[in-house]
Amino acid sequence: MIYKYEECDLFCVPSSYYLVQCISADFAMGAGIAVQFNKHFNVRENLKRRYGNVIAEWDGSWTKGFCVQDGRVFNLVTKRNYFHKPTEETMRNALFDLREQAKEQRIKMLAMPKIGAGLDKMPWKVVLSIIIEVFNDEDITILVCDNSHERELREKVRDFAEESAEKTEPCKRSFNR
Repeated sequence: MIYKYEECDLFCVPSSYYLVQCISADFAMGAGIAVQFNKHFNVRENLKRRYGNVIAEWDGSWTKGFCVQDGRVFNLVTKRNYFHKPTEETMRNALFDLREQAKEQRIKMLAMPKIGAGLDKMPWKVVLSIIIEVFNDEDITILVCDNSHERELREKVRDFAEESAEKTEPCKRSFNR
């Protein structure tokens, strides 16, 4: 495995990369980076149309955690409902499933955000150790894209604009034409 970490926009990587995200079995995808996946690839509707409801599969499975593909997007199903949190076991199982699907399709390049470490709040060091465990002996490149610096900058600009608006007095001058 070749591991790369870059500060970049996941959705701007070359098309030779397949993208990876974590989702819930209810296909809610209403927050976090899943919203951007929906915007770019219509993942939620495509998965619902193709797979229907995978909650039954989740409930009937002895090993929780699996991967479903939609085009060049691999979706790691790591929890039953959007309000649940993944576990190391579900993350590991989903990544093993991803590995097998990538091998079957001869996929050599995966790009992903810091999966599980955003809204799901898994420690990134734990997730990374699982990724290394699962893919270490594979002929694959894994690119982790982190654009949190851009998000932080946007938040700072927004906060500054809000503070400035609070301090600014309304304009009292009027113009007659």
